[in-house]
Amino acid sequence: MFEVGRLCVKLAGRDAGKKCVVVDVLDENHVLVDGEARRRKCNLKHLDPLGESLDVKKGASRADVKKAFKVIGIELMDSKPKKAGERPKKQKLKKSVAVPVGKDEKPKKAAPAKDKPAPEPESAEKAVESASKDSAKKE
Repeated sequence: MFEVGRLCVKLAGRDAGKKCVVVDVLDENHVLVDGEARRRKCNLKHLDPLGESLDVKKGASRADVKKAFKVIGIELMDSKPKKAGERPKKQKLKKSVAVPVGKDEKPKKAAPAKDKPAPEPESAEKAVESASKDSAKKE
């Protein structure tokens, strides 16, 4: 049923609805097709054979398939591989100083002056003595 030269219509995939011809029988479930569809291996379940056969030899080239389709009145488009464009180069990011802006900021504590030593906290004894002196002066 699917001999070399059999005209078919693809039923599934990206090339669904396009006509193709069997170029080679690979095994009992797969054939190599070419035509309006891309040249590739195809499952027999994804092909619908038509009544026509084209004069194509086993392993025919794209040019031979194109000539055979021209005989039945179907013009095939030539596909050209695209040239690889130049890849963009990575640009290094400059370090930027982030300045926080907004109301959620906490004010920074002022750093102690380097010339003056920081005042020492009063001990508990000194605090009690100064409190007792203050209360005695008031009386």
